[in-house]
Amino acid sequence: MPSGAAAGGAVGFPLARPRRLRRGGALRRLVSDVRLHPADLVLPLFVKEGIDTPAPIPSMPGVVQHTRESLRKAAVEAARAGVGGLILFGIPADKDSRGSAADDSSGIVQLALADLVSEVGDDLVIMTDLCLDEYTDHGHCGLLTDKGEVDNDATLERYGSIALAQARAGAHVVAPSGMMDGQVGAIRTALDGGGFPDVPILAYSAKYASAFYGPFRDAAECAPQFGDRAGYQQDPARSAVEALREVTLDLAEGADAVMVKPALAYLDVLRVVADAVDVPVAAYQVSGEYAMVEAAAANGWIDRERVIAETLIAIRRAGAQIILSYWATEVAQRLR
Repeated sequence: MPSGAAAGGAVGFPLARPRRLRRGGALRRLVSDVRLHPADLVLPLFVKEGIDTPAPIPSMPGVVQHTRESLRKAAVEAARAGVGGLILFGIPADKDSRGSAADDSSGIVQLALADLVSEVGDDLVIMTDLCLDEYTDHGHCGLLTDKGEVDNDATLERYGSIALAQARAGAHVVAPSGMMDGQVGAIRTALDGGGFPDVPILAYSAKYASAFYGPFRDAAECAPQFGDRAGYQQDPARSAVEALREVTLDLAEGADAVMVKPALAYLDVLRVVADAVDVPVAAYQVSGEYAMVEAAAANGWIDRERVIAETLIAIRRAGAQIILSYWATEVAQRLR
């Protein structure tokens, strides 16, 4: 028997050796078919009303609640690194049951958004989170009924108003994350009717009721005061079939891009969505993913930079064209 066949190769041909293309960093880079670019990355930023200095977030080492001034500096740093975009989350000084600060023209997000548009608006895409949980005193993503349940349809009206406030302040993209039925259609109608037909919607289409959001809720001060969000976010035990249904509905309502959140625990969903649609697909590397890596690295258990790079490549390989990550600026600086 020919030696090639004995070793697993085809009869009459030399043995294939995939390892040949793995010899040396330069060769591996040359043949790589999954690449990450700074412009693929979006940096989430928190801005808080009424503080004089940036406030560290203990559960997210290296991430802070910004002042308007420190927010500007962080945005400039991201733009210089070549990051593709920013997404802004606001923490108002006063919260109420309807989240009044969310669409207040003098609210912290609208003011900070105008700052960012002036500072870096020509250099990267400025997105705004469009939800109510950061602004309500009960911490839920919508208005409540007398029974304490989220009122889907009443919430849609609020979302439309918030979208208009953010568009008027200069948002390049609005990103609704509340998982209300019909939210994309309500926002598209409001934007079109308000004179902003060209503002795109990045829909949080497949957002799961995940335990990975804990540190974000510290950062945005938006933990629910009772109950949870499982009634409107997706069940982690459901297959990608439900995610595709949500994506299809959002696209039919006018979404311009869709998102899967969280990222790492839902790479299977991300792959299915990316294969099914012809619009940009985003994935959010959420706070819990960030916090776990930082905690393990602080204890010397992992190689921090390699793990960060590996997780981002995994998300990119699964089909994300846009990745929201708290490491966006740091990674972009290394990629340049």
